[in-house]
Amino acid sequence: MGTLLEVKDLHAGYGPTDVLRGVGFAVTEGGITTILGANGAGKTTLLRAVCGLVRRRGYVHFAGEAIESRVTEDIVRLGLAHVPDGRGTFTMLSTEENLRVGAITRRDRKAVEQDMARMYGYFPRLAERRAQQAGTLSGGEQQMLAIARALMLRPKLLVLDEPSFGLAPLVVQDIFRIMRTVNREEKVSILLVEQNARLALELADTAYLLETGQVALSGAAADLRNDETVRAAYLGY
Repeated sequence: MGTLLEVKDLHAGYGPTDVLRGVGFAVTEGGITTILGANGAGKTTLLRAVCGLVRRRGYVHFAGEAIESRVTEDIVRLGLAHVPDGRGTFTMLSTEENLRVGAITRRDRKAVEQDMARMYGYFPRLAERRAQQAGTLSGGEQQMLAIARALMLRPKLLVLDEPSFGLAPLVVQDIFRIMRTVNREEKVSILLVEQNARLALELADTAYLLETGQVALSGAAADLRNDETVRAAYLGY
């Protein structure tokens, strides 16, 4: 498998302050990479920097293109879909209208309808609530909607920021099961920031540990699961 996203010497932050200092990581085609770290380590900033949402400098290549100077809309058109923390659903629109917004740049109407049906297959709760206003959905349903809306873009890379935050364990297990299915069956690569390190390391094939804006540890997710430092700090055993 080739490299879909490659980042080297990435510096990013807000105003004059750099939150990230020389970060490097990669996501392989069809792979799942997770970014771990304590609160304030720079995980969300990293995702925002990849997506062009914060000031950044460094080497960022996606799908064979240099994107470090591109605006977010151009990056999205290359096939990168971002599900931010807080979900970002359009609360005044219905579930179905939110999904259609995810496909707004597409012109293949027949395929869009097929993808709508597929999303309802992945997330049956959304099918039951297709006409319901998104702002009245439960937290878990809104997270499912945010992921489904991102998938309506037919992305090469799905970028997820804390998808389990504030959700019941059974809902989280369901969402992670669907992400694994999407990765395996649709070959969508995933870049995941997740507070639940155990789940993230079970899902991912590659992991990076951020500490104060720099990569402190990286390797196969299975190796990090067995690393004593990671186990003590993030896995609780």
